[in-house]
Amino acid sequence: MDYTTLGRTGLKVSVAGLGCGGNSRLGMKTGKTEQQSIAVVQRAMDLGVNFIDTAGGYETEGIVGKAIKSRPRDAYVLSTKTQTKEGNNIVSVATMLAGLDKSLRDLDLDYVDVFHLHGARPDHYDQLVAEHVPALMKQREKGKFRFLGITENQPIDAQHETLSRAAREEPWDVIMVAFHMMNQRPRDHVLAKTIKNRIGVLVMYVVRNIFSNPERLQNAMREQVEAGNLPAHYANDDNPLGFLVHPGGAESLVDAAYRYVRHEPGCDVTLFGTGEIAHVESNIASILRPPLPDADRQRINKEFGHLIGVGLDVPNHFPVAGA
Repeated sequence: MDYTTLGRTGLKVSVAGLGCGGNSRLGMKTGKTEQQSIAVVQRAMDLGVNFIDTAGGYETEGIVGKAIKSRPRDAYVLSTKTQTKEGNNIVSVATMLAGLDKSLRDLDLDYVDVFHLHGARPDHYDQLVAEHVPALMKQREKGKFRFLGITENQPIDAQHETLSRAAREEPWDVIMVAFHMMNQRPRDHVLAKTIKNRIGVLVMYVVRNIFSNPERLQNAMREQVEAGNLPAHYANDDNPLGFLVHPGGAESLVDAAYRYVRHEPGCDVTLFGTGEIAHVESNIASILRPPLPDADRQRINKEFGHLIGVGLDVPNHFPVAGA
């Protein structure tokens, strides 16, 4: 495993991070038993993954708690979150603090390393900073978490407005951003700022449906052609990103997606999620491979760098290879 420092937190983290939400939620959404889901977490840790990201809303904190129970506390960096909204309304401060306490109980921990305000909408941002952050900082002083993070709300915030602001402001030690081969907008609008301000970056939506489901990718290409954002030839191409898979290049489209993000400057932890041990192993292998060939990466950037909001749809709850 390769390790890096998570921004200014000083935390030493694996470049591959286990995400416990997504399509499968450690397999709990695809019919796995609790013990099988625990085994997924433990296999990732055995392969060197020390960054684990969960959330109250994922309903996997209890599984994670059992998986890490026998591990030394310094063997992992634990990140969790509480939702910032109920319906279209912002949650109360009391609700958010209750969420933090529930997470600690479910994880059976005295503290978490990173606690996120989860899914923060642009229109809620100012209120979160003014009311919720001060209350959370008091909990930090009590030792309930070490660093404060914020995640964006997709697909609502396709322009990445929330993180564009958060990346240049003081309270945030860590952010979680949606970034992938066909959603490169964060490079200039978020990552340039996090690099400057030494904010740790976790990357989600690296694969999800668009690169693991060929039909979803083809539909996205057709939609972008119809919108005038891509050349016409992409509309009927049944393998539109096939140029990435070749000797000396990527082994698969999923492999390409992980390698593209892993080697992007400013991306500290590439998150992957799955309920299959075989996918744990293959995803980590992809993240640890060298960068894509320069020509392939340049073509991706040239042809898709202008797209906005592609592939940020809410994940399906069915098995998806490598997602």
